[in-house]
Amino acid sequence: MLNDGDNMRIGKFAEYNKVTKDTIRHYMDMGLIIPEKKSGKYHFNERCQKNLEQVLALKSMDFSLNDIKNIFRMQLLGKYSDYEKDEYYRKLFLDKRKTVEEQIVYYTNVKGRLNNEIKKIALTRNKTDNIIGINIECLEMFTCLKCRSDLILYDGRVNNNQIIEGKLRCKCGEEYIIKDGILITDDNMVNYYDEDQYCISDFINNTDTEFINNLYKGIESWHQKIKWSDFSNKVILELGTGYGFVLRNILDDLSDDTIYIAVDHDLTMQKYLKKMLESANCSKNIIFLCCDFSHIPIKNESVDILMDITGTSNYSFNDTRFLLEIIDRYVKKEAYLMGAYILFKNFSERSSIDKTYRKNFMIDNIIKGINDLGYKKITEDYIYDYIKKADKYENYFTKGEKVYLYTFHGKR
Repeated sequence: MLNDGDNMRIGKFAEYNKVTKDTIRHYMDMGLIIPEKKSGKYHFNERCQKNLEQVLALKSMDFSLNDIKNIFRMQLLGKYSDYEKDEYYRKLFLDKRKTVEEQIVYYTNVKGRLNNEIKKIALTRNKTDNIIGINIECLEMFTCLKCRSDLILYDGRVNNNQIIEGKLRCKCGEEYIIKDGILITDDNMVNYYDEDQYCISDFINNTDTEFINNLYKGIESWHQKIKWSDFSNKVILELGTGYGFVLRNILDDLSDDTIYIAVDHDLTMQKYLKKMLESANCSKNIIFLCCDFSHIPIKNESVDILMDITGTSNYSFNDTRFLLEIIDRYVKKEAYLMGAYILFKNFSERSSIDKTYRKNFMIDNIIKGINDLGYKKITEDYIYDYIKKADKYENYFTKGEKVYLYTFHGKR
């Protein structure tokens, strides 16, 4: 306890009371503590100490700082007799106790509802997951990347018609691995997996709000405009499935006989999405392929609907070629295209996009590339708002550059 005449500077005063200097400054700004100022420095005396102790005591009884400010005003200006002072505090504490009792009832009910939801989740997680593998009936659509011959399954482990482990071999000696239900074309990817690397909440929290809004608007627009159940007995190919934002939102609408090929070169991302769908007991026919977008081991003209949700854009960061043209051999002559493309309004001198690759980030080139492949608009294409801030997951542009999303929905 400070004695009369004792003074402390703000650092010592904060340390003595085990609070931060910012806390002391905040209380000063609110007029709860009024130190003496000498030669431009604040000095805290016994009165400051008493006020701080009262603030902390009242806070421990759940009074807000504004409540405490009003109490201090009454103390300074009211000049109560002891009787009036006791009555004031008695009513103050009785009212606060009543509020706390009401909050206890409210939060007890909230706790009960939360416990019920936790129990529901626990029951759901205890259910047997539906293992997703390569549907054995889909083997005929795969082909060797070297000689384009059929592939034969060896050393296969099949569960409920799904190939979980095995090897697909060609007569030319080419071989691809099926591991944990995912077809992998590059041996170097097999051992690379860190299940803690990806978290969708981390993506949302560390991505520019405008980008999230644009992504949401695009997915919602396709969900409303396209009747996915009409694609019965069709093959959908998605280039760069990533977190599966589109797949998650159309999954329930897909027919059971629709084949959805989810392609990504990131094995960790594939396993993350697959595990999530398995825990939701997904029964749709989804094939996970971990490979380069330009080397997909499926037969020519297999695909009815092409989903290019920034797949071309991501590919263009390191390649001058237009991805849709490269993979067009996999797509049927009559097909649908749903595309979303990352485009630049301008490039700064410090742009992270090399000049060699910039053409595929310009809207005129994207539209020309799509038109040259014969796709005609079914619904209006759309240009979304500019993104001006690079974040953890969208760090491909620099300050001063404007980036936006362009979406296309067409048929040929």
